Amino acid sequence: MKKKIFTVMLCLAMAGAMLSGCQKKPESSEGSSSSSDSEPDKKSDTAPEDIKGSMEGVTLKVGTSGLFGPFSYYDADGKTLIGYDMDLLTDLQDILGFDIDGGVQAMDYSALTASLAEGKLDVGAAALCATDERKEVMNFTDIYCDSGQVVMINKEENPGIAGVDDLAEKKVAVEKGTASHIYATKNLEDSDIEVHDTITTAYESLEQGKVDAVIQDGPGAAFYIKTTEGTKLEVTGGEFNQGQAPYAVAVSKDCEYLDQINGALNMLKDDGTLDELYTKWCE
Repeated sequence: MKKKIFTVMLCLAMAGAMLSGCQKKPESSEGSSSSSDSEPDKKSDTAPEDIKGSMEGVTLKVGTSGLFGPFSYYDADGKTLIGYDMDLLTDLQDILGFDIDGGVQAMDYSALTASLAEGKLDVGAAALCATDERKEVMNFTDIYCDSGQVVMINKEENPGIAGVDDLAEKKVAVEKGTASHIYATKNLEDSDIEVHDTITTAYESLEQGKVDAVIQDGPGAAFYIKTTEGTKLEVTGGEFNQGQAPYAVAVSKDCEYLDQINGALNMLKDDGTLDELYTKWCE
């Protein structure tokens, strides 16, 4: 009889742990789920029929950049966040049923990645690249978009740069904490790297001729040139570092809902929604 009572109590305790929020940390990192080491192209084990509405009643803290069009940026009113990632979050909410605590928080990439690594945010949707360095401190869903980096120059300054191979001894601006920053740090030892808190100030420095080039993800560079009237900037050379800037949704290691979010993302991939979002925002 005592054994039976103990078994029931143990089951109830396990059920309570499963219903706890994202902010609850696992008791030990040893023997925990292998999701912390999962590659972004690994499929979720959760069946689609178990996904819909599976996060009703759950509230997540969600962050983005707000400065990286066309994925996450402010509308003309200067207050409303729009873009690919904002639509993606809405689609994920429609499938899973979770709420966002206080709305999506916008911050620069350095603060965003730090907040995810420290568990202050549960989810990050900001064209975040699933780099090896980031995988050490946060989890990622499958890739929803992939891009390489490009070199941007001021066409009126004629700096003699035709691509990434011409950046030696040049002053190159990058945004702090991005894949472009990581690439420049590792590969442009002979360049003068100028690190900016936001990509906006990096663009401004190039527009004003204060730097020779900016390295940026291809879609972001194309969006800036397309939407900035009177810009002096252009892309020179082709994309490089392909396959090293895969965009995925970041999930804090403290958050237990990686499988559900990843499963919903794969549903959006399978039904063509991701293709529609790319066409709407990136073409």
